[in-house]
Amino acid sequence: MPVITDINDLKRLHKRRTPKMFYDYCESGSWSEQTFRENTSDFDKIRLRQRVAVDMADRTLATEMIGQKVKMPVALAPVGLTGMQRADGEIKAARAAEQFGVPFTLSTMSICSIEDVAENSSAPFWFQLYTMKDQDYLRRLIQRAKDAKCSALVITLDLQVLGQRHKDLKNGLSAPPKFTPAVLADLATKWSWGLEMLQTKRRGFGNIVGHVKDISDPSSLMSWTAEQFDTQLDWKKIEQIKDMWGGKVILKGINDPEDAVMAAKVGCDAILVSNHGGRQLDGALSTIRMLDPILQAVGDDVEVHLDSGIRSGQDILKAVAMGAKGTFIGRAFIHGLGAMGQDGVTKALEVLYKEMDTSMALCGKRDITEVGRDILLIPKDFSGDWQD
Repeated sequence: MPVITDINDLKRLHKRRTPKMFYDYCESGSWSEQTFRENTSDFDKIRLRQRVAVDMADRTLATEMIGQKVKMPVALAPVGLTGMQRADGEIKAARAAEQFGVPFTLSTMSICSIEDVAENSSAPFWFQLYTMKDQDYLRRLIQRAKDAKCSALVITLDLQVLGQRHKDLKNGLSAPPKFTPAVLADLATKWSWGLEMLQTKRRGFGNIVGHVKDISDPSSLMSWTAEQFDTQLDWKKIEQIKDMWGGKVILKGINDPEDAVMAAKVGCDAILVSNHGGRQLDGALSTIRMLDPILQAVGDDVEVHLDSGIRSGQDILKAVAMGAKGTFIGRAFIHGLGAMGQDGVTKALEVLYKEMDTSMALCGKRDITEVGRDILLIPKDFSGDWQD
């Protein structure tokens, strides 16, 4: 095994071992990719306070997210096409998360189905829902998640219309890939990926294929999906879905204080401050910049989590110190999966844990639940002084 010291080591291996269209799907944003870049770079503007001559023994990162015990304040975010990064990718990621002690979230647009993951892992996982126009399919999808004993529903709110990701269009993204001359030339250098894919039956969107009429090939599936996102989604519909589910709910895609207040009024268990990893509204502020205004708006009314831009344990520590009760990682674990399969996801989690644990200690803290803004140095204008 190569020496892995940070997430960037896994990212380099991921790029080398995974077909270009799927690596680019992970490592890209919409339009100019300004928000995609700033999600990460804005973490660098926050500094940590070094403290010494304090007791750093017996440290713990253990806490809870929506009442569930976690080894550290991290959940694996829902990522579409995870099973194209590596054969049976969702199953491998779910197993790694289970063994490590953090939640795994399955995407509606996964390659492995809800049933596949449930049959191949033992810990309850979370399910992410895209709201579709087809109400019959939506009800059946929610029931399938219930039947699989999913312990939380993560409703994504920021994908009523699809942001344009230039790389996906240029690469002709599809699952499974179409064998154009360019794709075949790329796959010739990714033979280990291809051999694994030949050994699995899971190569299409498992939560859709076989569950929707008249979908027989990738092109018909992609057309159906593009037309199905519910452009009329509003707070009333969100409340109806919440009631239909009847369990714990996280609302994902909140990146504005007014929306955060509305989400809290719906009565969810947590909101996830997210801009879809910079893949939807390009030009939106990074989530770490928006975290403080959102926390001020909702107070203690609802648990607040954060995703988008996290690439290190220090990023997680900064988000928690600012007030987030938990974080979600997407690209960080996908780089591990693409690099080394299930072992790579485990390695990504280990890297983040060590970075977070060491940094917390050097800030003079022993328990993540006691970490606060006193360990941070935040620029005075960090959240911005914007003209209305």
